[in-house]
Amino acid sequence: MEQSPLSRAIKELEEGLGVQLFVRTTRNTRMTRAGKLFLEHVPRVFTALQQARDSVKAAANGFHGQLRIALSDCATPSRLSALLARCREEDPEVEIRLFEVSLSHQVKGLHDDLYDIGFSLSHEVGDGIVAEPAWNEPLMVAVPARHPLLSYKRIPLEEALRYPLVLGDPEVCEGYARQVDRLLRRVEQEPLIAERVASFELMVALVSAGFALGFAAAPQLAASREPGVVARPLAGRPATLTTYMLRLDAEPSQALARFIERVEALESSTADSASVPSLDCGEEPRP
Repeated sequence: MEQSPLSRAIKELEEGLGVQLFVRTTRNTRMTRAGKLFLEHVPRVFTALQQARDSVKAAANGFHGQLRIALSDCATPSRLSALLARCREEDPEVEIRLFEVSLSHQVKGLHDDLYDIGFSLSHEVGDGIVAEPAWNEPLMVAVPARHPLLSYKRIPLEEALRYPLVLGDPEVCEGYARQVDRLLRRVEQEPLIAERVASFELMVALVSAGFALGFAAAPQLAASREPGVVARPLAGRPATLTTYMLRLDAEPSQALARFIERVEALESSTADSASVPSLDCGEEPRP
């Protein structure tokens, strides 16, 4: 947009709001406090507008409802494909929309009716939100191939903490970081954290390169195609990662209630048929 129509648009917006959004000088232009407050609401407004458009398109395509699902906090998607397949089979008239957002945006979006339900590794989400365990997955140690720790079939935590670790960034993977931190506090030994990363893919890449050890859910490591990474369980008390289902503390719609029932049924059936996870999620190369 050229400068002249942009200036007119800003002036009309300020006149409509009755406040000054920008302070202009000959050197620069900066937002006022009112402008910053207004900006905080803009993404939510545009998200709601886009969702309204999507709802209309969904209705035109034959859907009679919509479920908006938020994913954040490095929530493991291992059960998601089976869950969505069941939704398509049993409720084909309900459109499913997925949103990958930060945990703070998920919580705010649930309050602002931008999402119907969400999944996260954190249950500390404040008032007004119900956080229920959706599923538990074994937490494994990701070990580089030919590493000395591979002499253990089940690795003692004390031995793992003798080596550098690559862990999730608490700013991006808040719940994962808290759950792993609780695990590390089982022993009175300070961990050597070599790197904090924002994605599982980067973590296993660093492990594969021999940079450090990592911790991740067994299904994630089993599905990883990164060569040179071997997954081993921890010795002693079982360690798990818990994924939580987040929703408003209110009566759910019929579509949401059916979705929650499917999550609970999926976890129940998985628990009934669960077996001891494979010790090696990935083949250890021979010397």
